[in-house]
Amino acid sequence: MPRSKAHELQVVAVHGDGEPAGRVSPLSSPYDDLNQQIIRLLQEDGRAAYDVIGQKLGVSAGTIRNRVTRMRDAGMLRIVAVVDPVAVDYESDAMLGIKTAPGTAPAVLAQRLEPLPAVVYIMWVSGRFDLLVEVVCDEESELTNFLNGHIHSQPDIAHVEVMTRLGMFKNQFLLKHHVP
Repeated sequence: MPRSKAHELQVVAVHGDGEPAGRVSPLSSPYDDLNQQIIRLLQEDGRAAYDVIGQKLGVSAGTIRNRVTRMRDAGMLRIVAVVDPVAVDYESDAMLGIKTAPGTAPAVLAQRLEPLPAVVYIMWVSGRFDLLVEVVCDEESELTNFLNGHIHSQPDIAHVEVMTRLGMFKNQFLLKHHVP
């Protein structure tokens, strides 16, 4: 399945993915008001020019460029293309709730699944599942082949619940306002 079907650009704010983000100056803090405003504008349009963002926020394009660079370098911000499965007419979009087999760390299973082209989202979660994995395929037969080849009867998976998409109500990543 080609990943060239990107429908829109979105910004994903990342702070702490299990690894420390490193020492970051207060100006690069995700809780800094200006950084939050920059991120929100980039979430609306990931290709917005720095001078346009600067005009909206009353600062220079250089300030915006420096802030974005520092947030990216610190691992707090990624600007990525996010595929909207509904808009690009994928026939099969499923969320897999996966319980790992005893002795299998969720991170190990995530590392096995991450390079697979059909996998677009992996989250380590609490509750009855260990991982939530989103899979998108051009055809239902591709989803079946994916499940048979990579999920069912695999020794690192104890149980999987396949939840196929019936509709999409919202698909957006936003940074919430920091409450001190």
